[in-house]
Parts: sequence; C-alpha cells; structure tokens
Amino acid sequence: MTESHILIFLLQIAVLLGCARLLGEVFRRFGQPSITAEILVGIFFGPSIFGRMAPELQARLFPEDPIQVHMLGTVAWLGILLFLLKAGLETNFATAWRQRNQAMTLSFSDLIIPMLIAFIPCYFLPEAYLGDEGNRMIFALFVAVIMTISALPVTARVLQDLKIYRTDLGLLIISALTINDVAGWIVFAMILGVVSDAGMSLGQMAFVLVATLVYSTLSLTVGSHLFNRALGFFKTRRVPEPAGSLTLVFICGLIGGAITTWIGIHALFGFFIGGIMAGESQQLSERTRHVFDQMVQALLVPIFFTSIGLHLDFLGNFDLLLVGFIFVIGFAGRYIGAYVGGRLIGQPSLHSRLIADAHVPGGEMQIIIGMLALEYGVISERVYVAIIFGAIATSVLAGPLMGRLLHKIEKVDWLAFLPVDHVLPDLKSRNPEGLIREMCQYAGPSLEPLDVEAVTEAVLTRERQMSTALEERMAAPHARLEGLSRPVVFFGRSLQGIDWNTADDQLVRMVFLILTPKDQPDAQIQLLQGIAKTLRAEVRTKVCEAATRSDILEQLRAASNVLKK
Repeated sequence: MTESHILIFLLQIAVLLGCARLLGEVFRRFGQPSITAEILVGIFFGPSIFGRMAPELQARLFPEDPIQVHMLGTVAWLGILLFLLKAGLETNFATAWRQRNQAMTLSFSDLIIPMLIAFIPCYFLPEAYLGDEGNRMIFALFVAVIMTISALPVTARVLQDLKIYRTDLGLLIISALTINDVAGWIVFAMILGVVSDAGMSLGQMAFVLVATLVYSTLSLTVGSHLFNRALGFFKTRRVPEPAGSLTLVFICGLIGGAITTWIGIHALFGFFIGGIMAGESQQLSERTRHVFDQMVQALLVPIFFTSIGLHLDFLGNFDLLLVGFIFVIGFAGRYIGAYVGGRLIGQPSLHSRLIADAHVPGGEMQIIIGMLALEYGVISERVYVAIIFGAIATSVLAGPLMGRLLHKIEKVDWLAFLPVDHVLPDLKSRNPEGLIREMCQYAGPSLEPLDVEAVTEAVLTRERQMSTALEERMAAPHARLEGLSRPVVFFGRSLQGIDWNTADDQLVRMVFLILTPKDQPDAQIQLLQGIAKTLRAEVRTKVCEAATRSDILEQLRAASNVLKK
C-alpha cells in the first residue's frame, strides 16, 4: 500500500459519504428513506452513469487496482456488519416474545404466504435469470425467503412519523416484524450454510442446521443474561460511558460473527444475533443505543450502500419486466400474508390493512440478503438489481399507504376527555412506576366501578412491554381496559423532571395517562395522534411554565384550536 492508495481512498470516502449525506438529507425532508439516496449516489459514481459519461475520470477515482478495491471494500463490509449489529440492538425480542400469542400467528402467516406466492412463479423463471449455480430449486427458495423479509427499521420510522409507534397496534406490528426478522434470518442462514458447500455430507448439513438453532437459542437466553451481568460489572467499575457499553456491544458482534463463521454460515447472521443479545439488556440505556445508531448510520452504512452501485451496472442489468415481477410478488406476498394474519388474530379490517401496509417495505434487509445470494452465485446480477429496485419502491410506498389509511380513522377532540380536574400540575413521584401509580390513584374516582389496582397493573404491564416515553420531555402511559365505557385522559406535570430512559436523554416533565375501552380499538390511536400533534415545541414550553391547572388547559386548548384552523 502506497501514499497514492491512501490519497485515493480518502477522496473516495469523502466523495461518497458527502454526497450520500447531502442527498440523504434532501430525501429525509420529503419523508423518504436515506438508503434510496445512498444507492443512487453509488449508481451515479459507478459504471451505470459516471462510468459512461467520463470513463477515464471514473477509473482514476475508483480504479480496479486490487489494493484500492479491498481498502474501500473493507470499510463497506465493516459498515454492513455494524448495520446488522445495530439492527439487532433495535430488535426487542423479549417484548416480541411477550406478545407471542398474536405476534407469532401474524409472523407465521407473513412468512409462509409470501414464500408460497414467490416460490412458484420464481421456479418457472427463464434460466437466464438463475445464478452461476444454475440450481432452479435453490434459486426459487432463496428469492422466496428474500421476499418474506420486511424492513423493520423503515416500518419503525414510519410508525414514529405517524405518531402510532407507541400504541398497542404499533407494539403488535413491531413484535410481529421482530419475530419475522429472526425467523427469516435463521431460515436464510441455514439454507446459505447448506448450499455454500455443494460437497456437504448429510452429517455436515445436519450440523449446520442444529448448530444454527442452538447458537440462536443460547444467544437469546443465556447470552443475554451474561451480557447484562458484564454490563453491570462495567458500571460498578465506573467505566466511562457510553464508551464501555459500546465496546462490549461491538465485542458481542465480533464473537457472534466468529461463531457463525465457524458453524459454516455468514458472519452477518452472527452480528445480527449478537445485537439482539446485547439489546435485551435493561442496563443498556436508550441514549447509548441512540449514539451507536447515529454513528453507524451516519458514517459507515452509507459507504456500504453506495459501494453497491460502484460494482453493478444498473442500466445494463435493468430488466423492466423482471423489476415489475419482483415488485409484485414481494408487495403482494407480504401484504396478503400480513392481512390474513391480522384477520386470524381478530384485528378489525382497517387495522389489518394497516398491519399489511407496515409489512410491505423490503428496505435494507432485502438488499443485504440479496447481496449474499449474489455472492454465492444463486441469483444473477439482473435479479439482484430487480430486488434492489423492489426494496426501494416498497420502502417509499409504506409511509403514504399507512398515512392514507390513518386518515380514514375518525378524528376526535382529545381535549374533550381532559376536564380541568384531570390536570395534575405538580406530580411528586421521582420515577416512571411511581408516577404511573400516582396518576392512577388520582384517576380512581373516574374509573368506577373498575378496580384502581387492576388498572394500575394494566398500565404498568403495558409500560414494561414497550416504553411509552415520546421523547421531547413527554410520555404517554396507556392501557386498553375491559368495562370502561369511554376514554379517560389525565395530564400530569413533573416540575423536577423524571428520568424515563429516553433516546434524547431529556427528563420527562409532561405525562398523559390514556385509558381507553377494549372494544374501541381506534380510540388509543386517535388520542395519541391528537396529543402528539398538539404538543409542538413552543406549546411544550408554555405548558411547562404555566402556573395553574387552568393555565395549562388553556395553553393546550389554544394550541389545539390553531391546528383546527
């Protein structure tokens, strides 16, 4: 490696990262995923556009010199390994498992139906679309598995933007997608391990399958417990944070990658499971998770996705009919599978359609798994290009589809459920559980004949499943209750602020207790959306500074009236 290699490498990183971040910010302002911008930057600087417009300049900036290619490739691979580690951290398997009665039924439907819809037509595709291996059965199986994977990060961002991430419906969607991700990756990893060595004996195949299942099970049980203890040990020794926690998370990924490589499957799967294992720790703060997410997403992930476009001729491999085919089987399979699952678990039609829309995006995971299939010669470059376009298109559509359905839910005036005596201007509790208990006690007379202790336990149980902190100094603990005739809303203010373990690391000062009837599934969504839209930054400041409960309610009503105009 020479000084010239280093110079070109630094220029490559500066150009790709700078352009990806700039275009990504433009896309973000229009509510679109940044991955689209990153891939477009790669397409522009690769052989598709820049290579055709200025081949000599493109060859000088991105030369075919093996050392130069490996330098950029190493950074790209580090980015995708850490992306899988980050995806694992965001996958709350314990919460999903607590929702398993409904989530597993939904996830099972969303795995089996898309596979059936994709496998049969893929099996009969022309031989030209098959990869180097030329195995039609394996090709159809790989594409079918790829079509089952939904983009959990994309869906989570859409749910947050639409203000329904913390609702019970949001929790169900995230839980089902979590189980879908883990199950899909396990199936894909086992298939990959078997087909990566055509000369495998039956004994070796059995070892790969069993070892994958054993590793996954131990990681999500014993491994999570050991990580939690190790993190606790770090904290008792006052290791600087978040550096100590981040180091331990990274080591988990490295060990997981090493183990899965030894088993005979890809290191990416090990990083993913390692991330889930670390993410289950209650001692890993939301702030640390946020720092890791921002670091990986801002600095390393863009290099990987831009590098895809550098090595593929998208124009030369673009097949409109194939792109349409992959889009249709992916979209239809995941939508139908999720909708059927939603109806099977008793969700009303509109909610089942929301669940189906949430399962539509393919996103980053499909692109990554498709890359592995291409690397092992199972699919052709034309099929991989079609998978990329299908993943991007479905990710772009998810937000508008869900937004369109949410507009069909009747809007309510949430302040109609908040009389002045439901405003508590000075809560005394100093932690989330104590505050929830305090507010439920205040709410007691409004809940008769319901038992206050039972209501309190229902709210706390929901809080343990997924934090209801909304960031920006707000939280909205809630529960759906049998026997409640109409929604009940209480507002509480903590003058000193409460540590609710939020990603933005701000103390929570405004808390909305929302109790809705079990037989009114839309009520919770209506109230949470109304609250989130009303409490803009300037409104939050005025509410925190208001002197009396009447002043607080007046500020909320004024802000709500502005939205109605």
